[in-house]
Amino acid sequence: MRPFLTLFGADPALDHLHPFETSWLLPPGALAALRALYALYIFFSIFFAFGWEGTHGHGRDVARSFSFFTWITFWSDGFYFLVAAIHSFYYARTGRSVIFDRLPRFMRALHSLFYTTITTFPFVVMIIYWPILYMYEVDLYKIAFDAWRNVSQHALPGVFALTEILLPTTFPQPLLHLPCLIILLLAYWCVAYISRYSENFYVYWFLNPGRHGEHSGRVTGILFAIFGALVVVFTASWALICFRRRMTNGERGVRRSVKDPEVVYDDDDDDDDDGDDNDARRQQAVEEQELVVRQA
Repeated sequence: MRPFLTLFGADPALDHLHPFETSWLLPPGALAALRALYALYIFFSIFFAFGWEGTHGHGRDVARSFSFFTWITFWSDGFYFLVAAIHSFYYARTGRSVIFDRLPRFMRALHSLFYTTITTFPFVVMIIYWPILYMYEVDLYKIAFDAWRNVSQHALPGVFALTEILLPTTFPQPLLHLPCLIILLLAYWCVAYISRYSENFYVYWFLNPGRHGEHSGRVTGILFAIFGALVVVFTASWALICFRRRMTNGERGVRRSVKDPEVVYDDDDDDDDDGDDNDARRQQAVEEQELVVRQA
């Protein structure tokens, strides 16, 4: 039976491929720069929006923002791209997973889950906002700031997530992540109703069951639809990554750091001697990498 952390996205056999730090298209340094640019834009958007709201008589909305799934997802995107940029930057500089190598293995598993959330939840936000909520906020787009903020929070994260699906050399998300996503979404609904009873407002209008529960059926139906959308988005993201790996020749398409001690060799199934020699060289490279880590 495979270890739980392996099934959860932290397979030691894949460490030498550096899937979270490399791309099939961009060199590691360029991938780090792109991720850093995304993080910079997200954090700039957040703090500029907070400053605007605070100076235009809407300071209370800043405090309430942490009750919104959109804002929570936006913050998460920013922190993911910041962390991912640092990982890719160190790999480009050293050819090693400097941070991962110093952390317990369960941190790799959590990073894998983090990756799954940012390649899933932004699309769920888009599905919730544009068909359900946008019609109630059309007038906001008459104000340039509100139009920019809503596009930044409800459209661009989907673009960022799509590039994170298509550009890196990550493997398809483990299926064990799906129940974790459902649990996270359930936890958020708890936060939403805590906000209702502590702040006396509904985060989203469709969460209001009515004074006498007359809209409970609508609330239940929409929530089940959102969970269904989550499953569809997870499946689509998983399929896109499988397709990308197939089209980019899997591990042979990795753009590696020039300082990476590991070399991916093209094994020839028809030539056992060459295959054995490649395996030996690969094992030697892995041992050299482990030695460098112990000496660091």
